[in-house]
Amino acid sequence: MMDPASNQAPIVITGGCGFIGCNLADRLATRGDHVSILDNLARAGVRENAQWLKSRHGDRITITVGDVRDPITVIDTVKHAKAVLHLAAQVAVTSSLDSPVDDFEINARGTLNVLEAVRLHNPGAPLLFASTNKVYGRLIGDDAITRMGQRYQPIDPGLAQGVSESAPLDLYSPYGCSKGAADQYVHDYGRVYGLKTAVLRMSCIYGPRQFGNEDQGWIAHFVLSALRGAPLTIYGDGCQVRDALYVADAADAWLAVLDRIDATRGRVFNLGGGPANAISLLELIDDIARLSGPVSHSFSDWRPGDQPWYVTDIGALANATGWQPRTSFADGLRGLHGWLAGRFAEQRSREALA
Repeated sequence: MMDPASNQAPIVITGGCGFIGCNLADRLATRGDHVSILDNLARAGVRENAQWLKSRHGDRITITVGDVRDPITVIDTVKHAKAVLHLAAQVAVTSSLDSPVDDFEINARGTLNVLEAVRLHNPGAPLLFASTNKVYGRLIGDDAITRMGQRYQPIDPGLAQGVSESAPLDLYSPYGCSKGAADQYVHDYGRVYGLKTAVLRMSCIYGPRQFGNEDQGWIAHFVLSALRGAPLTIYGDGCQVRDALYVADAADAWLAVLDRIDATRGRVFNLGGGPANAISLLELIDDIARLSGPVSHSFSDWRPGDQPWYVTDIGALANATGWQPRTSFADGLRGLHGWLAGRFAEQRSREALA
């Protein structure tokens, strides 16, 4: 039986073949950690990510095909872990509206399964949870924002640095409810049972290994649409603002919280690019046009829970760990565009030879 404190004990990543998970797995394996991934391999692109990880790291990466909704599989995966990074989730608001029960079972019940497995079988293992800014709901009303050029901004000067962890929760959409419930369960298991938990409420993460679509991964979706010459649908007026964080910087943040768990345990952190990396949808379209040419787009109604403005205050995380984003949005967008363009060109070549 492997001692979880052993250097050979793995760090478990649920959803580790997804976009953020595989980037975390790559970073951990590169620095010498053993990584055990639990993933049901259900989403587009995850099998490609799994092959990429195995080709780079071989036996340092172990992949178990399984689902966090199965408590026995979860127990078997985490009981000897050195730490658990829980990213497995249903990630789209639209999917939660179509199938709210499935959304709950994956996000809320699946997280409870992970928590119980750690509590009962490996209570010394740190547990970090991937939450979302959607737990704050729409956040501010139409009367609290003003339009400046192609973007909205809040009227309240107190939001100049972004949204802090003190903002009240306002769970909106089934997705917001399921992730919010999981968020609070993780936080409370640290408080009530003494587990070494930390919650990261993430804003827009983007970068290589992201297979974006209309429901999730909007920056990659916009870039892919431009590369394919496919028209985009903008829900709302396009002036809504998000702060964007390059995935390498996001991985740095996760590892900073994990490596300083004695100082970060019991904490909830907002994680994003901050005010310096905030961008509206219309501004992004202009930026992509400079890389790929004109982007065809049309407009449709706002969707439930859409936030007209959300920018992360990253001060708490920076103060606790010393972390700061290092990649500007311009540089990050070029990196994502280059990766997607290369992959798209390879795909076209394979299709031409078929």
